[in-house]
Amino acid sequence: MTDLDEHIPTQTTTIGHGDVMIAAITSCTNTSNPAVMLAAGIVAKKAVEKGMKVPAYVKTSLAPGSRVVTEYLNKTGLQTYLDEIGFNLVGYGCTTCIGNSGPLDAGIEEEIVEHDLIAASVLSGNRNFEARVHQNIKANFLMSPPLVVAYALAGTVLKDVYLYPLGPDREGNDVYLKDIWASLDEVKEILQSAFDPETYKRLYSEFAEQNPLWNQIPTSEGAVYEWDTESTYIQEPPYFEDFSMATGSFSDIKGARALAVFGDSVTTDHISPAGSIKPSSPAGVYLQEKGVTPENFNSYGSRRGNDRVMLRGTFANVRIKNLMVSPVEGGFTCHQPEKEEMSIYDAAEKYQSENTPTVIFAGQEYGTGSSRDWAAKGTRLMGVKAVITQSFERIHRSNLVGMGVLPLQFKEGESAQSLKLDGTETYDLIGLETGNIKPQQDVLLRINRTDGSIEETNLTLRIDTPIEIEYYKAGGILQYVLRQLLSNQ
Repeated sequence: MTDLDEHIPTQTTTIGHGDVMIAAITSCTNTSNPAVMLAAGIVAKKAVEKGMKVPAYVKTSLAPGSRVVTEYLNKTGLQTYLDEIGFNLVGYGCTTCIGNSGPLDAGIEEEIVEHDLIAASVLSGNRNFEARVHQNIKANFLMSPPLVVAYALAGTVLKDVYLYPLGPDREGNDVYLKDIWASLDEVKEILQSAFDPETYKRLYSEFAEQNPLWNQIPTSEGAVYEWDTESTYIQEPPYFEDFSMATGSFSDIKGARALAVFGDSVTTDHISPAGSIKPSSPAGVYLQEKGVTPENFNSYGSRRGNDRVMLRGTFANVRIKNLMVSPVEGGFTCHQPEKEEMSIYDAAEKYQSENTPTVIFAGQEYGTGSSRDWAAKGTRLMGVKAVITQSFERIHRSNLVGMGVLPLQFKEGESAQSLKLDGTETYDLIGLETGNIKPQQDVLLRINRTDGSIEETNLTLRIDTPIEIEYYKAGGILQYVLRQLLSNQ
């Protein structure tokens, strides 16, 4: 790795660790606060008046959640200054929060990858998980819109903007944050004249008429949706294949293989990324086979109606760390017993074709982050029978049960690492066929090692309530609800 203060020359500039590659004023939440948006405009105005420039390597954007923001920024004249330093309007809605940052300059991206640079983004959005904003940007910082402007001008997060100058003015004099910061009085003065209730009424009372493209989208009519088998965006989901009115039961799991052994703090974005799709990933290969070129991939978030894409994207985050392979990052695993390295998706497909059950091992805080349903759906569709962790995030644990996947928890002081699990073992989960399953009961984990030795330990079944037992027996909450509806007709 290069030194933190080393900068790598590109065709037009130099970049280094901590440099800001993306500066985005975005999100549906804090862009709804007129005070901070006006403050950002004031900071931009003062910077322009001093002749300051944003470094060429910083990709800037403005994506408010409402057209009202554009109205009052134009009305106050502040949008002109935001435009001048690069914060042009790119649209209304989700951008960096959902991974829609778009590509960086090809030369810059090549240098980041080649030199393993710790590049940064500064965002007024809601999410900064690994690889969420951009797959090759490792350091992502959340801040207010005016601070986004300030750090864009500074061009780096290694500089304390309260102590060191942001950059020079047109005469070469140092400009500090205090020189361009928006005071409360300045914000209040503009706020009084920025907007009024009539603006909201005008923009939202005739919404359909202002968006004719929505009305031009061809649709089918009727009570039953007509599935397009050629669509790469929406497909009929497989959850009700082989559905019957007969409910299932708990059963022991024997001869299982580890699909992955993860560490701590695996987020739902690690499990089911929402951002860009790599051309070489299973999802990228699938889309290209369907005639979709990489520039038209869009994102996982936009294709969440297609289980074929989302299944292939499960555990495909470029920053997910599977301790079964080396290097650990990138959505790969080893298919056992031949120890063949492949994508987690390919291994899951191979295990399913062999009728081999699989389990996931992880550390603490498994499933933190967004309560993303696809993190549990993808796990289920991969054929994973159980997820065994040191602790779960509460919503993801519930979602796993709702998709018919067993959540199990190590006892205090135990973990995959303390048990020296490396994924070469086979595993049996015993005690699930008693016919009288109770919430949080013990389940025996039998570890069958390659040297012939056997080790046993107790796990806690993290099905926490009686109704969750019924959901699991039904095969998941979707099947449970459907049976309830059909039985009441």
